[in-house]
Amino acid sequence: MLVHLRPVRMDLALPAIQFGAVLLALRFGERPGTIAALVILLATGLLGWVRAIRHARLIADTPTARIASAAQGYTELQGRGQPLDGTPLLSPVNALPVLWYRLMTERRQSDGKWRVVSTDTSDASFLLDDGSGLCVIDPDGAEMLVRRCDEFRRDDMRYRQWALIRNDRLYVLGDFATLGSVDVDFDFATQVRDLLAQWKTNHPELLERFDLDGNGEIDLREWELARAQARREVRRMQTEVRAAPELHVMRRPADRRLFLISDRDPEQIGRNYRWLAAFHACVFLGAAAAGAWFVQIGVI
Repeated sequence: MLVHLRPVRMDLALPAIQFGAVLLALRFGERPGTIAALVILLATGLLGWVRAIRHARLIADTPTARIASAAQGYTELQGRGQPLDGTPLLSPVNALPVLWYRLMTERRQSDGKWRVVSTDTSDASFLLDDGSGLCVIDPDGAEMLVRRCDEFRRDDMRYRQWALIRNDRLYVLGDFATLGSVDVDFDFATQVRDLLAQWKTNHPELLERFDLDGNGEIDLREWELARAQARREVRRMQTEVRAAPELHVMRRPADRRLFLISDRDPEQIGRNYRWLAAFHACVFLGAAAAGAWFVQIGVI
């Protein structure tokens, strides 16, 4: 069974809308109901087909990269899920450590049916380890395709939890960015000049630091001392920045392309999207054929 991080996904909403369109046609009679239903089926069929095909192509056409050498931008990664250092994320049901969870709480009604009381979804980040490096995965805005589902019952309450746990094999498709890295070919002279210009904007502090004879002026000898100090500070800052570790992050793309996190095989995911595209294409073509037939017999 699959669950998705977003409360309502287009993949699930469109078939529901299409089913509702059919009920609309049956409820409101031939002409008004049929016209409205056909418009809805044509629009949702076309939208669903375009969306499913786009997602299937993104999965098929985006090559799997290694974290250590991945290019910046839209990227596909595969590896093992690992927790971040520090306090672990715990399941709200059994207090076991997890990487991500979604908990659905249901209550049994007097008629024996279950009614959803609440849903709770974690938004904590976790790590992906592919052997070449570590990447922080930020699940905010992701479509989560998760297979693991555990069910717990307590009296008239039922808790269903979908979760990712440590060492799960994960597939992630999204925006890859490396933070904290620098270009080693920077212009040292420009850095020094900019720092000196910054010091000049605060003249009293500049005099306090480099006016050795106290005459209220910075002479050539004192200015050369200032330049030497600026060079030392620029070298120190560049050394510190170079020594800082790189932080790789996978997050939701700004251009709204598919952001997917799953413990399923990507080929299977792509195949499911292609089947979904075929379904929506059939809906669109069926609605178009029905519309043409209704026009021919004078129903609309």
